[in-house]
Amino acid sequence: LLVFIAIQLVPVDRTNMPVDKTQNFVDIQKPPQEVEKIIKNACYDCHSNETKYPNYAYVAPISWSVKHHINEGRGHLNFSTWAKYNSDQKEHILEECIKTIQEGEMPMRAYVNFHEEAKLTQAQRDMLVHYFNQLKVMNERH
Repeated sequence: LLVFIAIQLVPVDRTNMPVDKTQNFVDIQKPPQEVEKIIKNACYDCHSNETKYPNYAYVAPISWSVKHHINEGRGHLNFSTWAKYNSDQKEHILEECIKTIQEGEMPMRAYVNFHEEAKLTQAQRDMLVHYFNQLKVMNERH
């Protein structure tokens, strides 16, 4: 019990960097409203600077794991800094998004267990894949 109490004193930085709308994916790409809603509900907590930390993210050691997943997610893709990626990076990211959505790897099962709004239907997965494929084609043209 004392160890559990003691580890609560280890700080976890939950500060989100400010979001510049000129860099942010949804502000730049202006996806259809339903697509934006899906991306914000299923992706943005780990893949943007707009993370909404749930109550369980304030209890160690769970807080450490949550922060690790967020850092890792932002390392692969940060929708808040979309404009900073070059066209090759964007193409790769879109390919990875398509693959992980089709294979059911994203959103992560552990996340979906605690965030019902992130649980995607097959129709929603298909919609995201179609949208990301469209972006990929547009990106290839530029």
